[in-house]
Amino acid sequence: MFCRTVSRLTSLRTVAQRFASTKTLKESLQEVIPAKQEQLKRLKAEHSQVIVGDIKVENIVGGMRGLKSMLWEASVLDPNEACGIRFHGLSIPDCQQQLPAAPGGKEIIAESMLWLLLTGEVPTEAATRQLSRELAEKGDLPTYVERLVDGLSPSIHPMTQLGIGVAALNHDSVFQKAYETGIKKADYWKYTLEDCLALIARLPALAARIYRNVYKHGAAAPPVNKDLDLVGNYTALMGYGANKDLTEYLRLYISIHGDHEGGNASAHTAHLVGSTLADPYLAYSAALFALAGPLHGLANQEVLRWQLAMQKELGDNITHQNIKDYLWKTLKSGQVVPGYGHGVLRKSDPRFIALQEFCDSRPDLLKSPTIQLVKKTYEVAPGVLTEHGKTKNPWPNVDAASGCVLYHYGLTEFKYYTVIFGVSRALGALTQLVWARALGLPLERPKCAFLSKQLKLKFGI
Repeated sequence: MFCRTVSRLTSLRTVAQRFASTKTLKESLQEVIPAKQEQLKRLKAEHSQVIVGDIKVENIVGGMRGLKSMLWEASVLDPNEACGIRFHGLSIPDCQQQLPAAPGGKEIIAESMLWLLLTGEVPTEAATRQLSRELAEKGDLPTYVERLVDGLSPSIHPMTQLGIGVAALNHDSVFQKAYETGIKKADYWKYTLEDCLALIARLPALAARIYRNVYKHGAAAPPVNKDLDLVGNYTALMGYGANKDLTEYLRLYISIHGDHEGGNASAHTAHLVGSTLADPYLAYSAALFALAGPLHGLANQEVLRWQLAMQKELGDNITHQNIKDYLWKTLKSGQVVPGYGHGVLRKSDPRFIALQEFCDSRPDLLKSPTIQLVKKTYEVAPGVLTEHGKTKNPWPNVDAASGCVLYHYGLTEFKYYTVIFGVSRALGALTQLVWARALGLPLERPKCAFLSKQLKLKFGI
């Protein structure tokens, strides 16, 4: 993506080392925006004719894969770098070391990652706590959304319900109301930021209400706790507040899953719809429906389903050879091995490694047959897939581990897993929507290629 080129031009690695004070997130962002606006101005004035890549027929007919055509600075994927992904210059281990955790916790929390993604700065602990309080105070669902979600049939997929709820929240969009009354273009980002923070704040209550309606017969949830962080409230609202290990796991998962470049289907959808000046609620609801597809966000539930089927067939006789035989059985039946391969990365997904390290630090997870199977599969699968020869990347992605840990902790409802993904991916998609408005990015409108005519004229095909 174009962000790889731009990120080098703007020296984001240097930016990421600055530490924020206890200013509010909006105040910190207000200081960063003018410099970025000037950088973009210089980029357009001095480098607008620079060629950043070739467009080949394989790009057009191959889902635009690898095409550098978007401005997206929050995260960068590098298929050849060991760390794989960087958030404003910081690797996942860097983030684990530098970003504040929850009081008494060890893992990154969503608020500190949100601050980094939005400003390029590492927040102080005081600033992170302040942001947690701000989000908690905005975290209650409006009554009209509660009634809407409660009225949906439990048979409707949880992701469909999440998209419906998010879209309905646009009733409260401050951006939409301000735009209708007339505001300066330079102020678009301020109203967009208000909507984005309100949406991120309300997602735990919305997602938890859907969980309780579908799987707990509409059991009442506790009120939002103004002293908890975003994920602490999320697990409490679902009914898992007493499970501290699950809360810590979801803090890590949601933080490192929050952004993954802008070219993936959900992030790109948010960017595209947002470019029409649709409010953040509409833009992100569209992103959620993209995320609901089986080639995107549903992958983690497919991995777990496959792992449990293998566990059932192998029983207690889980050896490397038996796993190898099962892998070949899967491949020879014409199926793929879920959880392996990645659209960009060509090494083990660093998010998978982070989740594996989380498991290695907890004796109960190390004893879990499901987690043991994940670990042993990781030791066997790359060799089998390499020998099979039909995959560019035989290494695991984050989905190879994520759902299995949720299952171990008692969150066994497969269909709900993508909702958690949807809560996490809001961090990146919405922060970049703020930046799209701050930088005045235009309506996205690519040109279609009439290949049949061009190929006939040039090659006689």
